[in-house]
Amino acid sequence: MTTISVTDDVRERLLRIASELQIKLRRRINMNEAIQFLIDEREKRRQLEDPRLLEEACKSIPGSEEALKELYAEREFDEKRLERKTSAGHSCAD
Repeated sequence: MTTISVTDDVRERLLRIASELQIKLRRRINMNEAIQFLIDEREKRRQLEDPRLLEEACKSIPGSEEALKELYAEREFDEKRLERKTSAGHSCAD
């Protein structure tokens, strides 16, 4: 294990974060866990900021074009069926 030096201000802020984590996790944590939490949060944020990850998550998957066409066709079929049902209902009422 390595010892690191921090200013009193940083130590106080780290203690505050550690105490918040203890409340959240409902268990005692050490400074190593608090620092690990900060590193993990930074890495998560960094991944979210990487535009390549967003592009990768939003790109279409194989077969999605065909599925989209099928959804549109089914929607058109449903709308025509509804139109037939509602227009049949109006002519009976007249």
